[in-house]
Parts: sequence; C-alpha cells; structure tokens
Amino acid sequence: SALDAVLWMESDRMGHLLGAITQARLDEQRGVVQNEKRQGENEPYGRVDLAITEATFPKGHPYSWSVVGAMEDLGAASLDDVKAWFGTYYGAANAVVVLAGDIDAETARKKVEQYFGHIPSGPPITKHEAWIARRAGDQRQVMEDRVPQARLYMVWNVPAWGTADADLLSLAANVLSSGKTSRLYKRLVYDEQAATGVSAYLDSREIASQFHVMATVRPGGDAAKVEQAVREEVAKLLQEGPTAAELERVKTQRRASFIRGIERIGGFGGKSDVLAQGAVYAGNPDAYKVTIERIAGATPQAVRDAARRWLSDGLYVLEVRPFPEYETQKATVDRSAVPKPGASPAVRFPAFERSTLSNGIKLLVAQRQSVPQVNLTLLIDSGYAADPPALPGTASLALDMMDEGTASRSALQISEDVASLGATLNLGADLDTAYVSLSTLTDKLDPALGIFADVVLNPSFPAEELERLRKRRVAQIQQESAQPIGIALRVLPGLIYGPDHPYGVPLTGSGTLDSAAKIT
Repeated sequence: SALDAVLWMESDRMGHLLGAITQARLDEQRGVVQNEKRQGENEPYGRVDLAITEATFPKGHPYSWSVVGAMEDLGAASLDDVKAWFGTYYGAANAVVVLAGDIDAETARKKVEQYFGHIPSGPPITKHEAWIARRAGDQRQVMEDRVPQARLYMVWNVPAWGTADADLLSLAANVLSSGKTSRLYKRLVYDEQAATGVSAYLDSREIASQFHVMATVRPGGDAAKVEQAVREEVAKLLQEGPTAAELERVKTQRRASFIRGIERIGGFGGKSDVLAQGAVYAGNPDAYKVTIERIAGATPQAVRDAARRWLSDGLYVLEVRPFPEYETQKATVDRSAVPKPGASPAVRFPAFERSTLSNGIKLLVAQRQSVPQVNLTLLIDSGYAADPPALPGTASLALDMMDEGTASRSALQISEDVASLGATLNLGADLDTAYVSLSTLTDKLDPALGIFADVVLNPSFPAEELERLRKRRVAQIQQESAQPIGIALRVLPGLIYGPDHPYGVPLTGSGTLDSAAKIT
C-alpha cells in the first residue's frame, strides 16, 4: 500500500537530490560522517579494518582506503566535489532496482518506469576489472589498543566474488571454524582453551576478496601459541583437504542457511539482496544459482586445491565494449507532493492449532508451506530474574550447559549431529523466560527432534564442561566491563530497580565475577 510513496522518495533522492545540496547541508552531513568515523575508531578493535586495508592492498587499489575515507579528505571535500560525484555515479544506467514481494513483474516494471524512467542514464562508467593484488611472503604488524583481550587477524588476498575459487574458499573457511567440531574451534576454544573465540570467513567483494581468520586469545593466554595453532591447522588443510564428512556437513549448513535467508524478502541474504547482488556484480540476477551448483558439486580435492592456490603464501584482469545507448522518458510524476499511502491490506496470519499435553505443556502450531523448514521453540516461564540473589547468572549458565552433554551424547557429538542435519539449536534466557529453539529442514525433522528432546530431557551438566564455560563466562564479563554498552547493561538495571529487585541484575544475564566462580 505504501509502494508508490517509497518509489517516489527513492527516485526523488536519486534523480532530484542535486538541487537540494547546499553548502550548509554539506557541512552538516560532513560533521555527521566525521563523528561516525570517530565513534567507529574509538571502539575496541575499531582501528583494525583500516590497518588491514592499508597493509594488504597497494596504493591506488580501490580497496586500499576505507569506505568512509580519511578525516583530511572529508574536511577537504567541496560542494563542487560532491556534485561532480553525484553527477557521475547517480545515473539510471549505473543503478539496479529490485522489487521483491507481493507484486507481479508487469506492475513492477510499470511503476519503475513511472518513477525512474525520466532520470538520465548518466555518463558511461568504466567497470573495474579484477585486481586481486596477490601478495608474496609474510608481513607482520603490531597495534596497541584499549581492549580486554589480545586478538589475532590473519588475512590472505584471494579471488573476487562469483569466481569458482571464491566459492571453494568459502567452504574451506566453514571447515575451519563453522561449529564446535570445526578444526579451529575444537582445537583452540574447546580442547586447548587457548582462545575464547575463533572465526574464518571469506570477505567476498567485486574485484578481489580476502580470506580472514580471527582468533581472540583467552585472558592471560599466549598469542604466539594461538598463531602457531592456526598456522598448523591451515597447513593441515592445505596438505590433506577436508574430509568427506566435514565437507558434507558444511554443504548442508550452507544450504540450510541460504533457505533461511531467502525466506525473508529483504535484509542481508533475503530475496532482494540475492537478486540485486547478482545483477550488480554479474549482470545476472540468477547468478546465485551458479554458486549453489558449485557448492553442491564441490569435492574435498577441489577445496584442498583452491586452498593451496591461495593460502600457501602471501599471509597479511580487461574487455572493452561500447556502452549501450540510453534514452529517458518524459517525466509524468507529480513531484509537488508525496503520494499518500493507500489503505493497509488485511493482515493474514496462519491458522493456529492449540493443544495441551498430558503433562500440562501447552502446544501451539502454526503451519506455513512456503519453505521446507520447521522452527520449534520450547519457552519456559522463568529467566534470570529468578536467579538466586547470591548467584546471578545461574539461569544463563544453566542454559549454556544444556547442550554441553547428555546421558548419551557429548558436547561435540551434539554439535556434530546438529550440524550434519543442517539444523541450528539455540538455548538462552532473558529476564523472564528461558528457551530452547530448533530450526531444521522438514526432511530432517525426526532426527533433529531426537536431538532436541535429548538436550531438553537428559542434560548431564558435565563438571569439566562447567569449568570450561566458567572461564568463558569470566572472559565475557571482562569484555562487557570494557565496552560502554556492556557497562551500561550491567550497571543501569541496579540504578533503576535497586540492587535487591529481581530486575536489578546485569541485563546481559552473565552475572558477576564472584557468582561465576561459585556456581556449581
């Protein structure tokens, strides 16, 4: 009902903003951007991205500076600079509009032509060719920052978005750090407990990508040992490649994640995002299908070979075509007033089925057939407001412990069993409730429910897992106490409700260092 208003505003911003840009407005927005830059750089680890960017790409490379730019460049930007940039890049031929949702293609095209058809195509824009900036040898830098824990970032320059090697490298990253049984997490966080967190991922971009490994060293830990462990696990992957079981697990996880993403219309990973990405980077909104096919057909050897090509060294392409001819249409939109939204459509909810089990549990079922997925949540009427006064953090720690072992499964077995089904299992608590939630593909429901029930009914609360989680909880509290938002969430409830009120506990649910040491 508000589509016309949205299209009017977006086309107005794209095609008619230039006349509204004044020196006063430029100065105002310059200050906003400069303040955003200061805020980002003044947070813990806030200078990391810029340091990586400047060290890993050569001067002149489009990725050798941050998106927000340098303070001196922001200060020097003139009104003429802004208008020239707008005139160069804000043309219709340089834009992609995606309308996803409750609309048919014919209506969508008519509306886009109506609101955007009169906007000039703009000057021809030369498309950047791939520039990986492949590196040789190792480079090392040390940065000091106000942070509670040491952290390691390891980066390789690799091929761009949409390439076969990029898709294979993303699988390699999943093998290294996706789930508790992944190679880096199991060794560094679970077994050796040398790190409190580790991740590997592909930062995929249009002309070059980067392969990242990030590890947060445990308080008092040895960063050199963590770095050596990462190097050893990467070297092992280059030598042997992933196992067939590891690769099948991460493939299933990727499939499940993609399905969950496209269930949404917008947002990162939603339908509009996936289609726009393909149209912008590949000139084809169906480009996602190529990646899906590559992921499904990937073999352990292919993943190993791609990793060897790009991760063996360097740790820290041009076709000319004539531009098509464009022409604009006569403007037919009334720009004197924003179109008024029409009547809101009636909200249609799925039918709810209610029942009560013999043990008193209330069951609510809502069916939707749009995607082959089932989401299940067990909600318990008790959260960390019900923690013993002397032991705040008990509820959240208890929920954390529930998937750390059952009478028949270890923590790693639970993680592996869930991952092999492409499912997700989450447990947690807030002030008034605790929950256990499961998301699974429909064809995997029965085995997934078996794991869900085992975790809910048979948690064994192993003593050794409690000690491991206790160390993580201490590190979490230290992290919270070193960040402004964390400090506020810990202190504000007690000031509002008073220290003896059930709601006067830290809003993070993590409790205190004293209670973390005493919970049994």
